[in-house]
Amino acid sequence: IMDLMEKLTHIMRLGSSNSFYPVPQEAIGVGSAFEGWSPHAQDLVYHVFVPLSPPPGHAFHLDTAGMLQRNFCVRVELLCTCTREQPGEDMLCFLHHSEEELKKRQDPSLLHTLCTGTYLDVEKTVHWFHRFVRVAWLLLPESRHWCLTLQPSSRSCKFQLSKDNESLAVEIIFGVRQGDSDIFVGSQPEEAGIPSTTWLETYAVAEAKFFRHISRQAPQDSWHCKCLQLLARFLTGVGLSSYALKTVVMHLLNTVPPTQWRREDFGQRLMDILKYLHCSLVTKQLHHFVIGNARFPAEISLPSGFRLAIPPNLFQHLASSPDAHVKAVQDYVHLL
Repeated sequence: IMDLMEKLTHIMRLGSSNSFYPVPQEAIGVGSAFEGWSPHAQDLVYHVFVPLSPPPGHAFHLDTAGMLQRNFCVRVELLCTCTREQPGEDMLCFLHHSEEELKKRQDPSLLHTLCTGTYLDVEKTVHWFHRFVRVAWLLLPESRHWCLTLQPSSRSCKFQLSKDNESLAVEIIFGVRQGDSDIFVGSQPEEAGIPSTTWLETYAVAEAKFFRHISRQAPQDSWHCKCLQLLARFLTGVGLSSYALKTVVMHLLNTVPPTQWRREDFGQRLMDILKYLHCSLVTKQLHHFVIGNARFPAEISLPSGFRLAIPPNLFQHLASSPDAHVKAVQDYVHLL
């Protein structure tokens, strides 16, 4: 999957080198499939995160969207390129050349292609990538052996790869980096009522890097992923989410030494996870793992103030809805 993504983004960069579309960077594998704990092999989806950088003559700025601090709009700003000195380039400045001259000699700016107003539009960006994948796929050697089927999606690029009896499901999520950190604003999720110019803060890349950080420290026979995989497989998905379970395990991985997750510790670690989850359900409080975690590995870059921020409560909805709390407790009993 990652080899395929590398080829796709490379073709994309070449194909759009003379235009002013977002520049796709190296893809990053995120989610349970790449973290090593996917609970269901039969409906496995490979989630791939593709960071987008602004094209020449453009800059991205993140503006908070409305009252929700974790929702953002990606504002696109045109930059002056009059002093740009790069051999072989005759790029006109979008700010200081006439509109008539720009139309004759240059492709339109990003503001006139994938933006709504001055903001990068998620749905337009996804549609643009969909169109490009259709064309780029035919240039890849994989197209001779695999069948690619694009699936409808407004905030991500989903496709199925099939060959004989083998099938792979892939979902590409797009994002813009916050500064030089491992925190992004992303195109997901697909929920009714989300404006197409809204990008949601995502911690998927930082969390994937955390699992790789743990794997480097842990012994080869570490069963930390198997603990999470086993418990996630038995979730009914009504009151407790696999993300809540993953958060509990990440908190424990940050406190219990990697050497204590071996096969012989499997039963004890399962009990630790269930006890932590039970305590969180009783108090209706489960702290976010990345935000406000002073023990988060320093090698994973976070925006300024992230480690000292007040961590959001992932179980806030349980505190405000008795019915949701009852369902979550029933899920826990089923898990137990």
